[in-house]
Amino acid sequence: MAGIDPAEEINELAGTLRSIQDVLDLDAMRKQIAELEQQVAAPDLWDDPDQAQKVTSRLSHLQGELNRVEGVARRLDDLNVLYELAAEEGDDDTRAEADKELQALKSDIGALEVRTLLSGEYDAREALVTINSQAGGVDAADWAEMLLRMYLRWAERKGYATEVYDTSYAEEAGIKSATFTIKAPYAYGTLRGEHGTHRLVRISPFDNQGRRQTSFAGVDVVPVVEQTDHIDINEDEIRVDVYRSSGPGGQGVNTTDSAVRITHIPTGIVVSCQNERSQLQNRATAMNVLQAKLLERKRQEEAEKMSELRGATTTSWGTQIRNYVLHPYQIVKDLRTGTEAGNPSAVLDGDLDEFIESEIRWMRRQESETA
Repeated sequence: MAGIDPAEEINELAGTLRSIQDVLDLDAMRKQIAELEQQVAAPDLWDDPDQAQKVTSRLSHLQGELNRVEGVARRLDDLNVLYELAAEEGDDDTRAEADKELQALKSDIGALEVRTLLSGEYDAREALVTINSQAGGVDAADWAEMLLRMYLRWAERKGYATEVYDTSYAEEAGIKSATFTIKAPYAYGTLRGEHGTHRLVRISPFDNQGRRQTSFAGVDVVPVVEQTDHIDINEDEIRVDVYRSSGPGGQGVNTTDSAVRITHIPTGIVVSCQNERSQLQNRATAMNVLQAKLLERKRQEEAEKMSELRGATTTSWGTQIRNYVLHPYQIVKDLRTGTEAGNPSAVLDGDLDEFIESEIRWMRRQESETA
């Protein structure tokens, strides 16, 4: 790369960054940060803990986003100086450092560009994620638990708060299902492409003959319901069951029947919550989860009607979307975007950004084609 003039690449990156800044509207972002800082400074902020958490989370997100954009802009300016210094001094080490920074900026500006694609009606919402084991027996239950850890690790890497509402443990190992929220702005828009079936191929740790096993787990991602949403649920349309919360292996974690399971009779949707000690709190949380599921169902029905009016088929992401192969070779491959990674261990430890960014771009293209 030593013989290539990088000026054209830097100019192209600068143009992309200007477009990103225009879409994000940094002046409006700074104004919103100032307003949120005033709210955070209010002495009665924590009188309503839920609202306080939303305000502080939104402020932290906007500050982080603004710092990212401004930081990238500074680095791009510094990069020009670095290349000039390398040329003046004839310093190969400085040139190599500049080349490395150029590649890093390409990646970072690409990630910022993906953020501008999150403009859907619910994209700015927090995400409610449900994982279910599917075909594959005990291996599928173990696989579902691996996916749960993968997403929680991804959120942890990002500094996003999470809350697990309900975990249904399988008898031998792993989980039958789990429901959790990722409490960060744009979590839904970021993760909605993860919705679908995830396939694992490996030597089963539960097979005493060491045979290869294929197992499946489903991931469901919906936006968290807000007060402005109008989702009416009649009491005569639901059945509420209470039971005793339990942990792995059936070990009791609560001595009262505080866990709540709600069945929405017209749709057959079943939700549950057992993370709170109070039955009333668990019921309230379960109702919020049910509302989110019904909101997504309503959104999908509306999308299908629009597709029928256009004479187009509805795009569905609720099918097999990604393969995780641990044997006989190691690779993770997205079946929609073609994105691959040769280190499944890193992916399963939450290194998902490359897959998420490519699927956001893919979904935007799909939506543009059907618009």
